[in-house]
Amino acid sequence: MSVVSDGRTDAIDGGRGGDRTGGRIVSTIRRKVRDVSAASDVLDGRLPVELYWPRCNGVIVSVNIDSRVVTPGSDDFVDEAWQLKEEIKRQEGVLKQRYDFFTDAYRRSTVHCYLQESELVGFAAVRRDGYILFLAVDSDCRGLGIGKQLVAHVAEDHDSITCHARTSNENALQFYEHLGFEIKRRIDNYYEDGGDAYYLKLGSDVGITDRISELVRR
Repeated sequence: MSVVSDGRTDAIDGGRGGDRTGGRIVSTIRRKVRDVSAASDVLDGRLPVELYWPRCNGVIVSVNIDSRVVTPGSDDFVDEAWQLKEEIKRQEGVLKQRYDFFTDAYRRSTVHCYLQESELVGFAAVRRDGYILFLAVDSDCRGLGIGKQLVAHVAEDHDSITCHARTSNENALQFYEHLGFEIKRRIDNYYEDGGDAYYLKLGSDVGITDRISELVRR
């Protein structure tokens, strides 16, 4: 997903079916996040999330994932976010925004970041009204619940969350629908390249706090 002041965005977390991959990861947090409000303890970066997933021919690898919040007007991690976006673009043909557009949107938004050993592996940039401009997770870190946690952080500050996703981006659509987002309308020729988009919303009418809280506990 993604979007900026002119609303031309799309996003990606899903890949491999988002959080619902066949090789389901066992994830633990050093202090268990039981609801959306408790997730704020993770945001200051002092509480790393410890994630485990099967790799290296079945060997279980443990990795610490730290979280950061970039406030509007800051350039922190903007270059890393651009590089991650471009890698996803090359791999999957989404997140096609131009550099100037992307960096301007990034600086105008609040950005929730996840880092693995100081390397950016996921981020969500959101406007003041709860509109997600960009949501991206490194393909090597999909299925760990990072995308779900990013949306949970956004939900802490907003009564509703909205975004656009390409009609052809099945991974992103599955991810959002899994979280409880509803498609409100289709917009033809939404993107600069002529691509169509769905406008999605997760709001108080569908119990945003309860829904995200339930997902975070899983």
